[in-house]
Amino acid sequence: MLASLIIVFREAMEAGLIVGVVLAATKGVLYRERWIAGGIAAGTAGAALMAAFAGALSNALEGVGQEAFTATILIFAVAMLTWHVVWMSAHGRQMAAELREGGEAVRLGQRTLAALAVVVGVAVLREGAEVVLFLYGIAASGKEGWFALLAGGLAGVALGGVVSYLCYRGLVAIPVGTMFSVTNWLIALVAAGMAGQAAAILAGADLIPAWGYQLWDTSWILSENSLLGRALRALIGYSDRPMGVQLAAFLVVLTVLIVGARLVDRQPRGTAPRAATRTS
Repeated sequence: MLASLIIVFREAMEAGLIVGVVLAATKGVLYRERWIAGGIAAGTAGAALMAAFAGALSNALEGVGQEAFTATILIFAVAMLTWHVVWMSAHGRQMAAELREGGEAVRLGQRTLAALAVVVGVAVLREGAEVVLFLYGIAASGKEGWFALLAGGLAGVALGGVVSYLCYRGLVAIPVGTMFSVTNWLIALVAAGMAGQAAAILAGADLIPAWGYQLWDTSWILSENSLLGRALRALIGYSDRPMGVQLAAFLVVLTVLIVGARLVDRQPRGTAPRAATRTS
């Protein structure tokens, strides 16, 4: 039970942190719960399918099919996050103004919900597939019975949900005037981290050059397998032994997002429309 609890909690926490950031970034947006719940459901279904066909994926593309597939979905998530960051840079102030003026739902933010739902689905897909594979390995080894496995898994999901909720509450406690800016920065770091992870996966499979397999070693300060290390890996792609191409991908994507967001933010815009009025 303890093994399954730890594994599920660790993976649920990683996916849940992304969900918490997305929920905070879409505060007040109409129908956000439906989109995010849909992303979670799609990611869960995809994780089950990915685990079921893990063998076929591993044997594809001369034995690196699973790595190529994982890197592809991460790159797709980076593209969705990039769209969100640039879009929010153009409309974040207007959304914040609508929230301050008491609008019941910030309808403007609906345009980016689909992109963020995809990101939530990717996070759940990635971590969920690991959960299924790890739990299958535990069950196959006979170390835990099915009841203990299920109980530990449910407890792990519950604990991961608590951590994710605390992350969300901490973000929404930020004043409205700065919340969208803070979450935009967090999402930019998430995108850069995913880009770095995708590059590391491709380099590890010898599909792209590594540019150095270990630039430094900070495992003695903070191991990426520790609780904090895994949380940082989920949020910003932290690695205690990063590859050169991993760092390069992180810096390139982060720079592009920062520059692009500032260029969009400086563009002259018309007067923001009035906030949605309250309905009786």
